[in-house]
Amino acid sequence: MANTYKAVAGLKKEFLLQGLGCANCASKMEHRINELDNVKTAELNFTVQKLIITVEDESELDETIEAAEEIIHDLEPEVEVKEAEEEKDSESIMDNAEIKRKGLRITVGSFFFIAALIAPVSFNFKLVLFITAYLTIGGGVLKRAVRNISKGQFFDENFLMALATTGAFAIQEFPEAVSVMLFYQLGELLQNIAVDRSRRSIKDLMDIKAEYANLKTETGVKEVDPAEVNIGDRIIIKPGERVPLDGKVISGEAQMDTSALTGESAPRKVESGEDILSGFINKTGVLTVEVKKELQESMITRILDLVENASAKKAPTEKFITKFARYYTPAVVFVALALATLPPLLLTDALFADWIYRALVFLVISCPCALLISIPLGFFGGIGAASKRGILVKGGNYLEALNNLDRVIFDKTGTLTEGNFEVDEVIAAKGYTKQEVLDLAAKVEVHSNHPIAQSILAASSKDINAEDIEGYEELSGQGIKAKIAGEEVLVGNEKLLSKLALESNRYKSEDKTVVNVVVEEDYIGSILIADQIKSDAKEAIAELKELGIKEVVMLTGDNKIVAERIVDKLGLDSYQAELLPNEKVKKTERLLAQSSNDGKLAFVGDGINDAPVLARADVGVAMGGLGSDAAIEAADIVLMTDEPAKLGEALEVASDTKRIVWQNIILTLGIKGIVMALGAVGMATMWEAVFADVGVALLAVLNSLRIIKSKK
Repeated sequence: MANTYKAVAGLKKEFLLQGLGCANCASKMEHRINELDNVKTAELNFTVQKLIITVEDESELDETIEAAEEIIHDLEPEVEVKEAEEEKDSESIMDNAEIKRKGLRITVGSFFFIAALIAPVSFNFKLVLFITAYLTIGGGVLKRAVRNISKGQFFDENFLMALATTGAFAIQEFPEAVSVMLFYQLGELLQNIAVDRSRRSIKDLMDIKAEYANLKTETGVKEVDPAEVNIGDRIIIKPGERVPLDGKVISGEAQMDTSALTGESAPRKVESGEDILSGFINKTGVLTVEVKKELQESMITRILDLVENASAKKAPTEKFITKFARYYTPAVVFVALALATLPPLLLTDALFADWIYRALVFLVISCPCALLISIPLGFFGGIGAASKRGILVKGGNYLEALNNLDRVIFDKTGTLTEGNFEVDEVIAAKGYTKQEVLDLAAKVEVHSNHPIAQSILAASSKDINAEDIEGYEELSGQGIKAKIAGEEVLVGNEKLLSKLALESNRYKSEDKTVVNVVVEEDYIGSILIADQIKSDAKEAIAELKELGIKEVVMLTGDNKIVAERIVDKLGLDSYQAELLPNEKVKKTERLLAQSSNDGKLAFVGDGINDAPVLARADVGVAMGGLGSDAAIEAADIVLMTDEPAKLGEALEVASDTKRIVWQNIILTLGIKGIVMALGAVGMATMWEAVFADVGVALLAVLNSLRIIKSKK
């Protein structure tokens, strides 16, 4: 079976389209498959040759897949449709049989062409040599053109090239007809090799999966496919080996290279009892690991799926180019037709042969492949380059949106601060001891997973018995209420005490979070929780402003005193403190309304309890995705480490990607436009037209490779 899984609405199925080399055909395939009745969405990623189809009715899945395959083979009969998990490592370039055959045809045809140019023979014999060279080099193009004409596909690059070159034969421009076909085929060959190499570069970038796992069995250790390992099995990881599956270290300790996931070269020590993630590389000791997740659910698989499928969410620029390409070719062909017929009819002394030749120049330039190949390749390369730095971007649309950011909102806890809370001091009142205040608070917080609650539980001296706690209730944005030994105990912030209208000498701190404890509406003390600002936070804020961010804002549920201290230290523009979760959403919406028409707003949080705000922002950014399923699910962009500075790196990758994409657009349209203008006035030959077509496509593909090859 192909990769099949339930989507939010409908069933998804994935296929590999091996041999897909025509970007224009790929665009047409996606468009036509999307028009099928049972198809909710069809997303074709030309860069990785993957088709993802989401169907409305599961019972009609087979019929829909069959119809999609008919469309694929209608446009590209040589394409082999395979189920997604059948993907194997492709052969090297020179082992590709089709590449060899095309190279041989070009070589043999070139000999006939050279002979026709230099041999001292009669006109008729020269014509035979030219025709032989033409058919040897371009026979495949002519065959595909005839097949496409029979199916009513006139605006196809094969038909247009066949029409242009046979037209050149018709006006007795024999050398030019053959040379145009020769350089077209040579350009296509080089372009295919360049695209293939770019695919390999992306594949190498994503080549971070372990190929095997050392499974511990009763008879010893056996090397197996990671997909065969089950939860609870134990595996051995030796120095130099990649961790194949997520698990927990049972014995041993080692230094791990986490760069494949985080982009950071600094090693990380793991020892017995600690979690370990697939994709890490063991640098030193031998580890025994108990598997906690199967291969499909392990961190590395989820990351690779996320990156590979990111191209389904196309950037606005990419969508525009795809739509533009559908109209570009017909428009150029009709201009060529007008150029061939109207001037000879309307102008005196205008020869049909001259104007037909000029029209043929237009036909050669009419294919938009340079844009359809290089633009998606540029965005996918940018997403791959970001992932290499430990930044997961879920789509080209989000990568492009980063270029338009003018406001960034940071959550405080776990984002600008470490989020590693520790009880720093306990203040007791009303005859209670410090330990009693701490233990009562721990009992109330026992069911909470908030970092502050966990710090109180860690500092408590007692093992908490949950059966002693009754009437547990979370008070949104204020704290928690519970009954302990028949008494009502409340633990929370300043808002909680204000709501109760308690008049007491409550403790306030400039640099610590204060948790107040109330028993039967009597204030009995406070717990001071310390949290440190992240070491790179100030540098990150300064870099964002250098990159053009107009306003950096902090939203927090903490008190104003703590918030003001952080704002002053980090150089933030403004803040909002003592906010309830729903108030953070409202503040975000207010800032969204203040953004310029083209400006975008990003919210940066830890992905744990920020889901509503992450969803509401133009770009939701979750930090600390390493090992956090919640962060990966919640955000549009995931920073795998806890470093705010990674956001600046993401903006840099987005800027590089935008620059390369627009270089390709300007290069392609600029050169095509210039050659068209020169061709219309008779100053360009079909040789220049071939360069404006396949030559420019090759240059654009090579330019897109720069973002993939870029170093950190």
